[in-house]
This record gives sequence, C-alpha cells and structure tokens, in this order.
Amino acid sequence: MPRTIIVANRLPVTVRVRDGWPQLVPSAGGLVSGLRGVHQQSESIWIGWPGDTSALSPDETTRLAASLERDRIVPVPLPASQAQAFYEGFSNGVLWPLFHYQLDRLPADARHWEAYRSVNERFADIAAAHYRPGDMIWVHDYQLMLVPQFLRERLRDARIGFFLHIPFPSYEVFRTLPWRRELLAGVLGADLVGMHTFSYVRYFAHAVQHLLGADANVDRITVGDRSVRVGAFPLGIDARRFADLAVDPRVEAEVSALRAGVQGRRIVLGVDRLDYTKGIPRRLLAFERLLERQPDLAGEVRLVQVAVPSRGGARAYRKFRRELDELVGRLNARFGDTDSLPIHYLHRSISPYQLSALYRAADVMLVTALRDGMNLVAKEFVASRVDDDGVLVLSEFAGAAEELGEALLINPYDIDAVADAILQALDMPAAERRARMRALRRRVTARTAGRWAEVFLGTLVRQTPPARDTADTDSPQRLRQRLTLITHPVLLLDYDGTLVPLATLPDLARPDAALIERVRELTRLMQVHVVSGRRREDLDEWLGDLDVTLWAEHGAWRRAPGAREWEAAEIDTTTWLPGIRALLEEFAACTPGAVVEEKSVSIAWHYRAADPEFGERQARELRLLLMDALRNEPADILQGSKVIEVRPRGVHKGRVVDRILREIRDPGRIVAIGDDRTDEEMFAAVPPDGVTVHVGPGPSRAAYRLANSAAVCDLLSLLARLVQPA
Repeated sequence: MPRTIIVANRLPVTVRVRDGWPQLVPSAGGLVSGLRGVHQQSESIWIGWPGDTSALSPDETTRLAASLERDRIVPVPLPASQAQAFYEGFSNGVLWPLFHYQLDRLPADARHWEAYRSVNERFADIAAAHYRPGDMIWVHDYQLMLVPQFLRERLRDARIGFFLHIPFPSYEVFRTLPWRRELLAGVLGADLVGMHTFSYVRYFAHAVQHLLGADANVDRITVGDRSVRVGAFPLGIDARRFADLAVDPRVEAEVSALRAGVQGRRIVLGVDRLDYTKGIPRRLLAFERLLERQPDLAGEVRLVQVAVPSRGGARAYRKFRRELDELVGRLNARFGDTDSLPIHYLHRSISPYQLSALYRAADVMLVTALRDGMNLVAKEFVASRVDDDGVLVLSEFAGAAEELGEALLINPYDIDAVADAILQALDMPAAERRARMRALRRRVTARTAGRWAEVFLGTLVRQTPPARDTADTDSPQRLRQRLTLITHPVLLLDYDGTLVPLATLPDLARPDAALIERVRELTRLMQVHVVSGRRREDLDEWLGDLDVTLWAEHGAWRRAPGAREWEAAEIDTTTWLPGIRALLEEFAACTPGAVVEEKSVSIAWHYRAADPEFGERQARELRLLLMDALRNEPADILQGSKVIEVRPRGVHKGRVVDRILREIRDPGRIVAIGDDRTDEEMFAAVPPDGVTVHVGPGPSRAAYRLANSAAVCDLLSLLARLVQPA
C-alpha cells in the first residue's frame, strides 16, 4: 500500500496548553478512531490544526512541533481570529446546520466564507509540500471541502480521496447555500469521494448534476477531462476493543454498582454530544409522553442521559444547553419525588470504563438523532453487549439505520411513536431481544473501522492514475511513431465500439469479411487477444475460426487459439442474478428500445435504441436501484456505452492483462485498444511501457486516442505492415 497523507481538521492528539506548557491528549471521535489504525500501521503522515497555541513561546512552539513530528503529525498553525472564523463561524455556523437540515439555525448574515477558503488553501499548501510521487492523499470532512480541488491544481497526477463524515443533504436543501457550486467543485477535485450511505451519494450526485451540469451517473461523475468515483463506505468501530472492555473486571464492577444504584429499575440510556442534531429534547418529550400514559413506570424506569460537552463557546450551544437543563428540571419536578428522579442527567465527559458500564447496564439504548451522518454510539452499544441482550431504538435519520435493521427504527419527530418504541423495547421478550442483538453484533463485528479504511484506500488505489482525457490532435501520429518501436506486439482488442461500430442491438454488430481477413493477417505476425464483454456464443460464431485468444464476459471465460473448450473462472451468481434479471426486464418493458442480454455470469441492459433523453433518465434510475439492491452482494455495476451491466465482483479486463503479463517477458510489447469504461480497467493494468489506446471521445487513462472503429481498422493495417514475421 502506498504512503497515505491524512488531511483533517482533527488530529489524533489534542494540544492543550496548561500553565503555559503544551500537553498532548489522545483525541476521541469516529474520525480519529477510524484513521488511527491507518496512521499507526503505515508510514502515513497526518496534517491538521493543533488548536490554539498562541499562548506558547517560540521555543515551546518549536518543541511542540518536534514532539508532533515524532508521531508523523504535521500541524497547520492558524491565527486565532482566522481559526475562529473558519471553524466556528463557517464550518459549524453554516455548514453543520445546513447539512443537518437545521435551516432555522443558519445565521441571517452568513459570513466567514473567505476565512474558510483561505484556511482550506493553507491546508492544501502544506499537504502539497509533504507530497511525494506515489502518495495517496485522503482529505476528511466538511471543514475541508475545498482542499481536493486546491490539491488537484497543485498536484495534477496525485491520487486524492475525500470522505464526508456528516450527511450530505438533499438538493433542495443544499441549493440554499450561496457557495454551493464552489463546494461541489472543491470536492470533485478528488478521484474518489466517499460518504456513509447510498442516499448521501445519491443526493450528492443530484446536486452535481443540477448545479454543475456534470454527467453524474451516481457512482461516476465526469468533470471536464476527469472521471470521479463516488461511493458509500459506512464507517465502523473497533468492535473488538469495545467487546474486550465490556468484560474488564473494572467495568463489571461498575455495572454492578449502577444496577444497585437504580434499585431494580430498568435503565433507558442516551449518550450524545450536546448538539441540537441529536434530538435530545424530543427524546425527553417522548419519555414524558410514556410516563403520562404509564404513570407507574416513573418508579420502575430511569432515563440516564449523558450529554458530553461540545462547542461550549458557541452561542447557539450555550442557549441549547439552557433549554435542555430547563426541560430536565421540569420533567423531574413533574414525575419525581423525594426518593428518586426519573431522569438522571449528566452534562460531562465520562471515561471509557464508565461508558462501557452504561452500555452493559442499559436495558434500552435510545438514539434519536434528527439527522446524523452515521452515529457510532449505536454501534458501540451493540459491540458492548457481549451478553446478547438489550434493545437498540434507532432513528431512521441516522446513517447507521441503513445497516442496523434489527433495531427498533423510529421517526424522532413523532414523539408518540418514540414512546411506543420505548415501551415495546421494555416489554420485548428475552428470546426476541437476543435474536435481534445477535444479528446486530454479527454485522457490527464484521464491518469495523479498520475494514472501512482498508476498503476506501483499496478503492482509491484502483483509481490511479487519475482518469483524464489525453486526446490531442497529433495522437494518431504519436501512436504510429510509438508502434514502430515494438518488435513483437501482443495485441489486446475490445470488440464493440473498437473492432466494429456500436450497434442499436447487440446481434447487429457482426464483423464483415474485411475485418475478419485483417485480424487473420495479424495473427500470423503477433499474439492477438480479443477481450470482450460479449457472450462465448457470439465470439465463437464470429471469431472462432481465427487463431486468436478469446476472452468472453470481461475475462470470465477464456478460449485459447485452436481450442474447442472454454476455461471458466469459479463464479457463483445464484444469490443475486435472479432478482437483478427481473429488475432489468421490468425496466426494459417500460423503456421502448431497451433490451436485456443475459450471459453466463453477467447480465446487461442495453438502451442504444431507446429515446436518448428518456433512456439516460431510465438508466440513472436503474443504477440507483441496482446500487441499493446489490449493496451487500459480490457484484459490480458497469456503465458502458449505452449499456448497464452487472457482473460478479473481481471479474474485469484488468485481470486479463495480469494473466497475459505472467506469460510474456517484455510488458512493453502490450498494445491495448478499447472504447468504454470497462476498458479503463484494462488500461490501468497495462504497465507504463505498454501502449494504451482509447477509441472515441470522453475521459480515459489511455495514452493515445483514435476517433472511431474505422481508425482502429486503419491502425491494424498499419501495424501489419510495420511488424516483420517472427
């Protein structure tokens, strides 16, 4: 894995100045937890704001920098006034409420944009200064949405990823932001954009399409001469750490003390940062509604609410805290007595041991966020329940709801429904509680923070080099000059759109006699591979008599020259193919001109004969549904030229190149020619000293370009004249 440069506002340590002396305290939070493993297990560097260090002397500042450097941390110093405007003023004052649908909390005069822009540029400058060729740069969160584009301007060929840790709002909400286009363009400087859920990806794609006019196909967005991939990468937690902590003797002792303290009452737990997006007031009102309906529960159930201090310097948060204090006081006065209070409210930070004990002791966990990017508290509770007990009540507006379906999902705006869910959780039979929790634990244990980082960075690696349009007017001439240097080429040819023009129906793309003879002549001079998405039957019928190696269905099948039988990869599609077949056929039925082509291991929906505008609209909708249906299946969705294909994961043309490379000594002999996105995987796998040729317009990794299949045929004739018989 290449070196990773992590760029985030948050550092893995927090610098606190006490008595004029800097202290480094480990940071908490989902972002830090998810990235700590990447930083510790590699030679990565972490770039971020260390906090306000203005009280330090020059010597102390130097010693602090040296201490951070030992941990491969690069601080981004900011003047206090600029940091305030960037962080509290714009990031948390404008972006945070907007992205969480809290439009009523937006300031009437939204200022501080220039501070936000300047700080983002400062982060990009420092990251670019530490960049080495081959590094990956991973930028994080809403505070740094402009950094990817600033980096792209400075480092044209760098691999850049961006991850948004909060929700991306719907287009109708996002469009209210005055700087909406600048933020989208900033994020699209990345090669890979990650978000927690598919719905956030869909909202982002819609915003890009409407505001920038870019070609947005949900997981692929064309930006000028580049192709940006967008995907859902749900963040997990270190589940093993929470499970181990849950059985620590100190935690078990604390659990016993908690249960003794409530004197047999059942515990309903809430653990949140003190933030207006977490839905704490509505949670309290739902608890009030429950006690109104069931007054006897006031002596049987206690709500323990932990509100960890957050952004205490902001006026909106100070006001929110006062409102919450008043609400807790009113409810305790109404339902409490001299012996006990129904709500135990803690406005403070708690230790990991105390938190684990609360998770273990709780009968019901309440997560009622009004909007949340993921919400890792829900996953921490699940990981801590090594006894397979307890009930999770989870807001459907938290990103975690897309993964944790065995929880009791609620609408936090409906306090009656939340009250019903609390009662249902309290009355749930033990067998049902354990069945739900076991299912939740399996999922949380499998989808860890380490796995999240591994999948994201692995996807970013496959995005290299950045796809861009390499077309220029002298590309054919340069290509001819390059081919004269190859003595014994190994030729890899796509079929549709490369050897033959694209046809409205797949069966109409038969090769003519001239093409057959041209390929036959080439086989006398060099190795020829036809690497196609076509079925075996088509390639057998059309090219089977030629002395070529045939690769069908993107490499799922191989037939050697002169062989009768095809070699197959070991692939199982039985889990997803039947349902996907029905979906594609449904879309073909309501899209005049569209057809479904089923292959042995994949299936394709062609819409070349459909009305262009309606076909594209239907294709976008189909891709949305396919991504949702296949989010947990080992299958990939490919957008080709007027075709959407679903194929098994791991089957692609890049693997064909890998296999050929094992059989030849000189990788510089490879000449790969193709026209669509499936061929980009082939181009990516060809070593730098090989030759890659893209056919037609559009962005591509290929080094050369030809206009159309007719130009390809002319090139093949030229190649036959250039190469001498071996």
